[in-house]
Amino acid sequence: MAEPTVEPAPEIRVRRMHRRDINRAWEFLKRVFRDIHAETVEYQRPRSKARFEEQYDEEGVEQLVFEVKSDIVGYAECSFEVLGDDNWINPRYFDNREMRPMFIEELASHPDYQGRGVGSFMIEQLMHLARVRGCTHLVLEVAENNENALSFYRKRQFYKLDASIFLAKKIPVEPELLPPRKLPRRGRPAASGDREKPKREKKPKSDG
Repeated sequence: MAEPTVEPAPEIRVRRMHRRDINRAWEFLKRVFRDIHAETVEYQRPRSKARFEEQYDEEGVEQLVFEVKSDIVGYAECSFEVLGDDNWINPRYFDNREMRPMFIEELASHPDYQGRGVGSFMIEQLMHLARVRGCTHLVLEVAENNENALSFYRKRQFYKLDASIFLAKKIPVEPELLPPRKLPRRGRPAASGDREKPKREKKPKSDG
């Protein structure tokens, strides 16, 4: 009796993203972060497809695509300096601590491949790239309520770098516009017989 054919284990490959990959990678990121964006204050980067296309042409940015056969199963984006006018990162924080960070701007794995080693392979690739470039740390930002991501990074010895988190306090507020108000009913005009007669002024009494 012939033994059943065993399907070979899938192989994951990494390569640098080409311009022809932009549309596919963008659709991949939208799918991965769709549910996360519904629960977090900040949007994951990139915020728009136009910005995503601009990043492809920026110096100092590495965009890596991870594939199984022809399907994108992972995407990683990193830089070796603080980029963007709206970036909140303070470079002096790292200079004062003699840290040479590589910033992970984006890390995404396909939902169907989570738990199968894709994320670990991506982190291993980024660590290798950081060592080759002379970096001492991987630095990334993750939402405080993204418990799955926090668990993933903590298992790989990532630690909290700073105590900065989003805080909010609910304050009592009043509406700017007043609520509806009932008006008195319009009175009926008084009948002629009911009208008050004007009072005559009393003449002052003379002393004589």
